[in-house]
Amino acid sequence: MSRIFSSLCVVSTILLVAALVLGLNIEDAKELSSRGAVSNHMLTALAALVFALLVHAILLTYFMGTGRWLEETSKAYKLSPDFCERSAKLKYSTIPMMTGALFLLIVTGAFGAASDPLSRVQFQGWLGLSAANIHFLTACLTVGANVVVNVLEYLAIQQNGQLVKEVLGEVQRIRQEHGLPV
Repeated sequence: MSRIFSSLCVVSTILLVAALVLGLNIEDAKELSSRGAVSNHMLTALAALVFALLVHAILLTYFMGTGRWLEETSKAYKLSPDFCERSAKLKYSTIPMMTGALFLLIVTGAFGAASDPLSRVQFQGWLGLSAANIHFLTACLTVGANVVVNVLEYLAIQQNGQLVKEVLGEVQRIRQEHGLPV
C-alpha cells in the first residue's frame, strides 16, 4: 500500500503545484485575453482538489479495511486487543490532519472563486491584502500542508503495515501450534 500511496501523493502534489504555477501565470484576470489562462488554472485546480481528496479518502478507506480485518482476526484467533488499539490509534491520529488538509483545499478554492474579478462575489481582500494575494498565500499554505500531511499519512501506513505483519506472524504461530496449514 505504501508504494501505491506514495505514487498517488506525488501525482497529487504535481497537480497542486501545476495549478499554483498556472495561477501565477495569469497577468490580469480582468482582461478578456487572460480568460483562457484563468480557465486552465481553474480546471487544473479543480482536478488537483478532487485528486487530493481522493488520496485522503483512499487512506481512510485503507485504515477502515485493515482495522476491520484486525478486529475479525483478533476475535478469531483470540489475539491481544493491543493490535486493534494500535491500529485505531494510527487511524484516528491521521483524521485531524486529513480534515485540516481537506479544509485548506476547500478554502483555497473558495478564495480563488471569490477573487475572480468576473464573479458576483466581488471579494476585495482583507487586512490590506488583495483577494488575489489572499488566494495565493492560501494556495501556498495548502500545497505545503498537503505535502506534510501526505508524509505523515505515509508514515502511518508504514506503521500499520508493520502491525499487520505482526498479526500475521501471531496467526502463523497459532496455526502451527494447532497443526493447521499455514
